[in-house]
Amino acid sequence: MNSRHANVGAIHDWRLYVDTRASAKLLAVDQKEAVMTLTTEKVWKAINDDTLFGVLAFVNARGEARSAGIVYVTEGRSLLIASDKDAWKVRHIEANPNVSMTITINKRIPFMPFVKIPDATITFQGKAELLQVHEVDASVTKRLLRGLELEREAVAGTRIIRVVPQGDFVTYGIAMPMSQMRKPEKAIGRAPCATDETISS
Repeated sequence: MNSRHANVGAIHDWRLYVDTRASAKLLAVDQKEAVMTLTTEKVWKAINDDTLFGVLAFVNARGEARSAGIVYVTEGRSLLIASDKDAWKVRHIEANPNVSMTITINKRIPFMPFVKIPDATITFQGKAELLQVHEVDASVTKRLLRGLELEREAVAGTRIIRVVPQGDFVTYGIAMPMSQMRKPEKAIGRAPCATDETISS
């Protein structure tokens, strides 16, 4: 066997070794994760614990779809977003409060970042409401602004967008082993945005 063939064989063996180790590690991680039934509470836990970034979608005056990346915090069963009062999303939401959001949650195997796994997602539709800063609890505003103190003029120029999810959460890769995400038909889930207790309250 010449050196070229030997090198090709070595590369093939190394790739096979890496793939095997990656699969074994993924299986080991999965064995530690219980296969869970998706519930409203588990989706809200993921929204609260795993991320702070999302994409907010809305429509303009001509009915054309628009979207914007946002940072949010939660308050009860709603999501709050800070924005300049003159931002386009504020203007569009003022005219039409029907919105949708998609939240992405990074997924990685511990100590094996080279194994690529798609992000988990949570998507829902909702109603948006525009609020003045003083209409939101001060502790929530502090979290939303990451502790920044706004001058009086900045406060007057800021709006808080409150989004209340409606209908169902549609999820991908939430409350399941990572290996299950390789099969889209098994990775997709659905849960109501509000429990009966939330609705009645």
